[in-house]
Amino acid sequence: MNRINLITLGVKNISQSLKFYRDGLGFETSVKEDNPGIVFFKNGGTKLALYPFDELAKDINEKEPPVGKGFSGITLAYNAKSAEEVDQIINSVEHAGGKIIKAPQRVFWGGYSGYFSDPDGYYWEVAYAESWNFDENDMLIIE
Repeated sequence: MNRINLITLGVKNISQSLKFYRDGLGFETSVKEDNPGIVFFKNGGTKLALYPFDELAKDINEKEPPVGKGFSGITLAYNAKSAEEVDQIINSVEHAGGKIIKAPQRVFWGGYSGYFSDPDGYYWEVAYAESWNFDENDMLIIE
């Protein structure tokens, strides 16, 4: 088992999250309605889905659904191809209603990186490093 096909985010308001990702950040989906039961985005590589938080928790354990509080120790990442792209993404996030947690800056590992959170508090890093290479699907090559 050496791949991740789908990352599903449990969201409190699927309409708000759909608007944030689809309309604000440009994630592609075939979903046209404003309040779907689930959303799958057509991004390259690993897919991203939105699903109502309570339903996702019940899917894991119907009798005792897990309910998390605060930072879960998980971040998502968008790897950019330039420092300017990092700045553009962070600006798009802010205009879409996301919260900028850490403004883009040069970081200890030699790259350029910033963090934001989406409407449900999921943390995303937007980062760039000169040494990075990407495959034909725009996925970061890690060797």
